[in-house]
Amino acid sequence: DTVTAPKTGHLSTMAPSTVIWLAAALSARQHASGFVPPSVSVPQPAGHRAASTSSVVASASRRRVRAASSVVVVRQSADDEEDEKPENPYADPEYPDLEFVNYDDPEYSVDQGEEGYDEEMTMAEIEAMREERRRKNDEYQFETYHANVLRGGERCLGEWTVFQTDTFMGEDIVKGRHPEAQHVPRMLKWDKVLKVVSRGNKVIKDSNAEWRVDGERLVHEEQLATIDDFPSLMNVEAPELAWDGEHVDLVGSTYWPSEMESLDFRGPAGNMCVGNAYTICDAKPLDGKSGDDSHEGPFSEMRTELGVQDNGMRFRIKLDYSALDGDAGSEGEVSPPLHLKTLTICRETLDGYWPSADDNEEKGREGEESEVFRKNQEEISAALFGPPGAPGGLYDPPPVGSEERAVDNYMLLDFEGGSTVLLPHRLDQNEDDGEAGWVTSLDWTPGPIRYQVDRKVMGGSKLKGLRTLELSEVQSAEADKYRPKDGGSDMRQ
Repeated sequence: DTVTAPKTGHLSTMAPSTVIWLAAALSARQHASGFVPPSVSVPQPAGHRAASTSSVVASASRRRVRAASSVVVVRQSADDEEDEKPENPYADPEYPDLEFVNYDDPEYSVDQGEEGYDEEMTMAEIEAMREERRRKNDEYQFETYHANVLRGGERCLGEWTVFQTDTFMGEDIVKGRHPEAQHVPRMLKWDKVLKVVSRGNKVIKDSNAEWRVDGERLVHEEQLATIDDFPSLMNVEAPELAWDGEHVDLVGSTYWPSEMESLDFRGPAGNMCVGNAYTICDAKPLDGKSGDDSHEGPFSEMRTELGVQDNGMRFRIKLDYSALDGDAGSEGEVSPPLHLKTLTICRETLDGYWPSADDNEEKGREGEESEVFRKNQEEISAALFGPPGAPGGLYDPPPVGSEERAVDNYMLLDFEGGSTVLLPHRLDQNEDDGEAGWVTSLDWTPGPIRYQVDRKVMGGSKLKGLRTLELSEVQSAEADKYRPKDGGSDMRQ
């Protein structure tokens, strides 16, 4: 479709090969358990079956699948009889010698620390020990994010491609949607690719803090590139680096707390690292709450980011959600849904050069060749700008709930660089939907390893809070051989 939209000089509709919003809706009708390929048997939708977590610590799961076998660690319940073998959900040749954890078992508890406690200890003493464990995990997440994602303050150079939904462009524009997909927003691509410099640093607020990380904060910085960020363009006019207010506002939107602390890596805040993947989040409560209460909705705005980095590259997505004007009802009324406003695809390199070869070439006199070479430029170009879509589609489709819920709320999109993204374009904040939760998935192959990261969050007013952050890693050459065939389920840990 062609959409007449505001500022048409900045927008163009996504090409059919790039966005499959209608295909996603039709696929959801047929395979509602998670956009599963037709060849896969689909069980009855059951929503999320996420691993049990404590009220303050979300769960990070990581699964590596290699050519020899699936390396998934599971544990059998102590109450099971020795001659009773649980069903093998992994088709692993070493099963059932693997341990098996049944997270649906009401006797199972995670991070409750029942082992190693003296019977005479008081509940207060036990809770103090549990809190110490949580603090150590907070510190680990904080330091891991600083070292691996922010890379200790190193610059990250990237190209950002922005897609804007038609949801906020007025009723007349929305009426122009396909008659069979009136509930699915159209994505309009900005004509201009943004060149952005990203970095983050650790700042010391209190060097005498009893718990060291209590006195430290992480500060993010993302800025549109200037001529100074392109040494090859010195003394050359660069109209492509002329940014307008719309570009500045988008890059200036924050997806993290203004000063991130270690406690922000607990589940309710929505930030976490696992392996080569991470996720961060920021939200604005509808009633203006602050502090710890700010993690509880309903929200008027929410921004979340999901990324994977490897082989000197990073691929991340930024999702900006907002309530429609007029939807934020008065106290006691139904909480307004959040709608996807913009989706930003960030393709970045970590070696000090820009992703595209053209941006690193010396602009010499006509006839002269550039002396700037990057030995792995071909691999980078293929991984970031190659054909759209993950090979064979999303590697491990997660559960998204009932057919109606999938069709009304989710989109499945293919992007250049061999990536596929599953995302909710509409987030219901009502408590009735609290059990189902929401999931955003990113599938990307930057080299020998194929990654899929799933951000699974709570439902209802707690949708900022993480249930789990799950990362699957499989050798790209063996991906089809070990593709899961469970019809869409949560990862066991």
